[in-house]
Amino acid sequence: MRVFGEFIREICVYPHPIFPKGAMFNLLPQGSVSSPAGFTAVAIPTGLKKDKQLDLALVYSERDCACAAVFTTNQVVAAPVIVDRETLAMNNTAIRAVVANAKNANACTGEPGLASARETQRLTAVALDIRPDQVLLLSTGVIGVQLPMDKIRAGVETAGAILQRKEAKEQREERGREAAQAIMTTDTRPKHLAVAVELPGGVVTIGGMAKGAGMIHPNMATMLAVITTDARIAPDVLQTMLGTAVHHSFNRISVDGDTSTNDTVLLLANGVSGTAVADAHSHTLFTDALAFVCTELAKMIVKDGEGATKFVEIQVTGAATDADAHAIANTIATSPLVKTAFAGSDPNWGRILAAAGRAGIPFNQNETSLWVNIPGAKRRQLVAQGTPTDYQEVDAAHIFAQPEFQVKLQVGMGMGTAVVWTCDLSQEYVSINADYRT
Repeated sequence: MRVFGEFIREICVYPHPIFPKGAMFNLLPQGSVSSPAGFTAVAIPTGLKKDKQLDLALVYSERDCACAAVFTTNQVVAAPVIVDRETLAMNNTAIRAVVANAKNANACTGEPGLASARETQRLTAVALDIRPDQVLLLSTGVIGVQLPMDKIRAGVETAGAILQRKEAKEQREERGREAAQAIMTTDTRPKHLAVAVELPGGVVTIGGMAKGAGMIHPNMATMLAVITTDARIAPDVLQTMLGTAVHHSFNRISVDGDTSTNDTVLLLANGVSGTAVADAHSHTLFTDALAFVCTELAKMIVKDGEGATKFVEIQVTGAATDADAHAIANTIATSPLVKTAFAGSDPNWGRILAAAGRAGIPFNQNETSLWVNIPGAKRRQLVAQGTPTDYQEVDAAHIFAQPEFQVKLQVGMGMGTAVVWTCDLSQEYVSINADYRT
């Protein structure tokens, strides 16, 4: 059962650990990948999913886009990843479209899979009257199955025809939300948002959508995401911004410790707003907002983790370096014993310390301290200087029974800190993945 609420739509002041605090931007109600000026999207059913569910999305820009990308680090990669890497090596300044399909990963499909990916590029280019090297691809679903090109062909043609229409802004926004729905696999709900950022030169918008619920682990982006903006930004600057944002968002989440063959994050900037990110202050404001978009999408993924009933923030402080803190937090976040304890509302903190101890990072167990708390409430200390405190088990169990709580571990080695977001590992996760292909 999912118990997580909707995000509050309001003016946000979002502090990020690597950016100056107090950057302000407006979180747009029901924002999506089509919120930035000049972007449209469409989603249609092609028959890849059952019961006429949306399963193909097409995101289109009316102008050429600078594009940045981060891909999976898995050495087994899907055909769309291979084709996108080749495309961006030749053209990262004039991208116009992203086509994404669900239910079929087009991974481990050999030369026929590559041919299908390139044919999808060609079909999309024809439908939109652009070049094939202006089209990027995303696929998600079952590995090892050839892409049914008859369905893809018909879907791309239909989507292209819809995008040729002139539609009101409200309808474009709705289509952006539908695009987020079309790329879902075991996701239970679409993941999308947008923010407006006031820069010295004017207001720009950043919108995004993502999918992911399983095969989620911080070894790149661990899912699929498309982020759009109407700001004008050079491709090399855009790539640096995306790399930084991914490192502090999508690379800080884990559901099950598996990294997909298809992981991709794309960031497209079309400059339609006329506002450039050209000075240091604009760069800081924009990057802060981009970090927020990526972080919120990342959290949505963990909260929708397969079988997840709890969202847990793991904080590690006092490590020798930030990298050490990240390694410790990540080991805790991916431990099956820790995650099953979370599922059972069992405050078995010994599992947390044991996981930290096998992270390969030196620390003195007699210097460790551990706290837990519900967000916004006072922390309850369970361990002090390596020794259990006189806490009440019932109080700790109450915290672990909440749908959202925080764990903080202090290891007493230095000033290094890190935060990782994870979820519990429930019986439903096993059921979902045991029956994934049926």
